[in-house]
Amino acid sequence: MQLMKTTVTAAVVLAGLMLSGCPASMSGSAYTRDQTRQVQDVRMGYVESVRQIMIEGTKSGTGALAGAALGGIAGSHVGKGSGQVAGAIGGAVLGGLAGSAIEENATRQPGLEITIRLDSGRMVAVTQGADESFYPGDRVRVLTSYDGVARVTHDY
Repeated sequence: MQLMKTTVTAAVVLAGLMLSGCPASMSGSAYTRDQTRQVQDVRMGYVESVRQIMIEGTKSGTGALAGAALGGIAGSHVGKGSGQVAGAIGGAVLGGLAGSAIEENATRQPGLEITIRLDSGRMVAVTQGADESFYPGDRVRVLTSYDGVARVTHDY
């Protein structure tokens, strides 16, 4: 009964830690709170090419910490005496590795590398989440904030 209670508690803690570590979206249409009400430079152009990419997931350490905690708790129920200590240590190490991999895979997302020929003739490329489709020849706006964050939107 104690093992079941400990496992449920650890699972709830793990879920909470994983949810609190969710990254901000790399979407072209999603803004962080800090990006709102900020002036952006707007340049117009045409899409030259689009390439599908993969945006790597976060490696914040939250997944590793949660996995290590859960693995340590689970491993401590193996053996008796010094075997319990070894089981807890081994479980923590393996849980940390697994938690880190789970976090990275869960937060990975498809993206686009969009190359644009601006009306000035200059070429730029912007990478962002693949939440909107772009095709060569599309008329677009490139929005760039003063902190260097850029996004591409259609010019409807």
